[in-house]
Amino acid sequence: MDRAQRLKRLGYRAAHRGTREADMLIGRFFAAASPAWDDDALDWFEALLEEQDVDILAWAAGVTDAPANYHGPALEALKRLDYLPR
Repeated sequence: MDRAQRLKRLGYRAAHRGTREADMLIGRFFAAASPAWDDDALDWFEALLEEQDVDILAWAAGVTDAPANYHGPALEALKRLDYLPR
């Protein structure tokens, strides 16, 4: 799959999680951050999408600690929540 198709597929999956809160958080994070991502970051995000929404929301809010394989700059960006309108 080429990069454009992969981005389109990941964008859809990010913005259609099943709950409005997850759609907003994960979908808007992807829209804001993904243009700068390399293939490793896309791999990270694709793995993240396999996790439960409640877990991702808790990691983003800092309520619980994410597994070590998600630690890094992308998770820190997700935690900043500066990509959500106020």
